[in-house]
Amino acid sequence: MSNHRQLTRSQNAAIEHINNCARSQKKEVQASLKEIFQLSNIHWDIYEEAVDKLRSHARVAMHFHPDRPVVDMKIVAQSLFEQGIYKSQFETLISNGSVSAYSGGARDLWEEKLFGGAYQLEGTTKFERPKYGALDLLLHPDGPSPRFGSCYFLLKPNASHRCTFTYGGSQDDPKEKGTYEELDDILSALFTDAFFRDYAIGEKDLTPKKLIEKLLYNLERPLEDPSKLAPHRNLNHFIETQVHGDIYLEDDVEILVADPSFKGTEIGKYLEQICIKYSIDLFWHMGFAMRAEEVPSDFRGPTMPSLAKRIASNGNIDASVIGNAVNDLKRNPDLWSDRGNYEEVLQELKYMWHVLVRYGKSMDSIFSNSISDNKNL
Repeated sequence: MSNHRQLTRSQNAAIEHINNCARSQKKEVQASLKEIFQLSNIHWDIYEEAVDKLRSHARVAMHFHPDRPVVDMKIVAQSLFEQGIYKSQFETLISNGSVSAYSGGARDLWEEKLFGGAYQLEGTTKFERPKYGALDLLLHPDGPSPRFGSCYFLLKPNASHRCTFTYGGSQDDPKEKGTYEELDDILSALFTDAFFRDYAIGEKDLTPKKLIEKLLYNLERPLEDPSKLAPHRNLNHFIETQVHGDIYLEDDVEILVADPSFKGTEIGKYLEQICIKYSIDLFWHMGFAMRAEEVPSDFRGPTMPSLAKRIASNGNIDASVIGNAVNDLKRNPDLWSDRGNYEEVLQELKYMWHVLVRYGKSMDSIFSNSISDNKNL
């Protein structure tokens, strides 16, 4: 079972370091939680019951773009199908954030700070590095952190035993940290946001009472069909999860939620075959699509509209269209040189995905509008 997987010296040291950080804050954060609960009329034993539900049922989501090229010019989906292992950026050398996963790079330096140098111990290999996801507490159909990928795996709950957590992206060195055993620091930050902002991890109108109820009653329910639910478009607020030890699709992954723009494509076939081969339940979410002329110039910069027109397929942008452009950039960087060097254009294409998550409509609505527009011609 996942929670009994043998971890290496570095992996155990990383978890223990975060454990100690969280324990050192425990008294202070519990006092903060108790104050919020008193004002919200929530009993401490109800909170402890909610934490038990979280430990038993909450899943970690691993977002990814299935059509990105990996080192050997295969695509992510093909590599996942053939190898059955979800790899870290130190192994794939691809990223939807900072492409800095090498010794002395930015990711290496912030991991050194976060985990107290555990992964810099002599003899530690790149294969031991943690994999990054987000804790899926509010069950948004587009996942807890869609900025990092159009599709996401949901791990079996027992994988959480070997996870560490930060409230927000670890590159920002957030002070709130936690482990499976020590969650109060993370949950204090979560309930503080709900109490003071009526907002937390991508959900509006979220009070402490509503949050407790979601943890108590929603986490153990079967997954609702995500294709029937509206997205939450949460680009910026999430509980980052660092999974220590290998992630085997067959042992550790329960569900794949995929973007419908890949249906009927080579990528989509790989996703279906992954689920058959490794006994994973497949769902499709509602998707994101928009007309190229509707791409704004004031969300991820003034170059977005011209990029949209350049990459659009039949005037539309969706996840697969952006992926096709990324692959073309990889194969033919010279054809894109009018927009900048390889890294600059890759960054633009990453931003285009953010635009799509923020403003895109469901695939169905774009498709039905295209049909009605054609009828009116």
